[in-house]
Amino acid sequence: MVKKRKFVSADPEKCVGCQICEYACSYNKEKAFNPLKSRIRLVRVNQLANMAVTCRLCEDPACVAACPRNALSQTEDIGNIVLDKEKCNGCGWCIEACDYGAMMLHPETKVVYVCDLCREKTEGPQCVKWCPEEALTVVTSDVLAQKARISAIKKLFQEKEEKR
Repeated sequence: MVKKRKFVSADPEKCVGCQICEYACSYNKEKAFNPLKSRIRLVRVNQLANMAVTCRLCEDPACVAACPRNALSQTEDIGNIVLDKEKCNGCGWCIEACDYGAMMLHPETKVVYVCDLCREKTEGPQCVKWCPEEALTVVTSDVLAQKARISAIKKLFQEKEEKR
């Protein structure tokens, strides 16, 4: 049986742009407080809107398909993107192919890296654990779609109420 693919999702209404998620990730993975080494990225859309971005574990990942050296693969059970560091030459094709901006080039090793949901940690993703605003959660695409539907319905009701 295939497990539902889970990934970290951010609520832009809760995210304050503090970057603690980036620091928690980089320290957990690289033992350095350096956002450039984080597997999650804070994106500032404007002065008020922030969004943390990480791998969405796509069903048919464009990053894997784009790699000319077959350095990327995807696990069948939970959908993690796996890198063969020996094959990666840092060309960046996978970075360009990712619709979510989740693939990154390590600033020192010059090979790509991506979120693995902190598989080595029993308590789960460190970005989620340390987010002071509880803006990050681990979800499946079904849950995320349901949240989007609920949000859209709430917005419609608000618009209707404002017209009265």
